[in-house]
Amino acid sequence: MAMELAVKRIYEQPAPDDGHRVLVDRIWPRGVRKEDVALTVWLKDIAPSNALRKWFGHEPARWAEFQRRYRDELDRNGEAVAEMRALLREGKVTLLYGAHDEAHNNAVALASYLREIN
Repeated sequence: MAMELAVKRIYEQPAPDDGHRVLVDRIWPRGVRKEDVALTVWLKDIAPSNALRKWFGHEPARWAEFQRRYRDELDRNGEAVAEMRALLREGKVTLLYGAHDEAHNNAVALASYLREIN
């Protein structure tokens, strides 16, 4: 069975076809009320470490290295990855993030990682 995985900013409206809505940021996004985002779960333990997040600083020039370091963290984070894989077995999962950059963020990197290990 093909894995259904989507990525979107938490500031976008929830959609009926989002499936499980999982916030994958370590810090709650600014200006967002919990009751407005229809979250299934806030899986902050799967987010990059604070040290890695601060190092990256959403600098596109650091994107490739950020992805490599984040994958290393994910490889050592079996519990959170297992929790995400369990959600994926139940159906579609939409990874939610708060960053402005839609191409260079931890949710995009996480989606790529999950597609490779599945």
